[in-house]
Amino acid sequence: MTLDGAARRLTVLVGESDQWHHHPVYAEIVHRAHRAGLAGASVFRGIEGYGRSSRIHTNRILSLSEDLPVSVVIVDTEERIRAFLPEIEELVTGGLVMIDPVEVVRHVGTADPETPA
Repeated sequence: MTLDGAARRLTVLVGESDQWHHHPVYAEIVHRAHRAGLAGASVFRGIEGYGRSSRIHTNRILSLSEDLPVSVVIVDTEERIRAFLPEIEELVTGGLVMIDPVEVVRHVGTADPETPA
């Protein structure tokens, strides 16, 4: 799938230790996005942050946290992102979900070795 021009970025902020049926929530989001055929998803691990609880989580050695912030970023068309939101609502019981308009300037990659030519 090639994505070009106007698109939407879905960003989901959760804790690294958040679980869904004994699997990390962030991993479940990525796998569901893949199954849904969305253009792409990436997970970014934060080094420090806080959320609604106002408790600061950090990876600094003296105050090592087991629940660092994690963001899952998915980019696709508005229609496909909005169609995916029920999956997010099911998985995210604590965190922040945002949708931003973005412009895709370049979307290139190598051929998927699992996809026949």
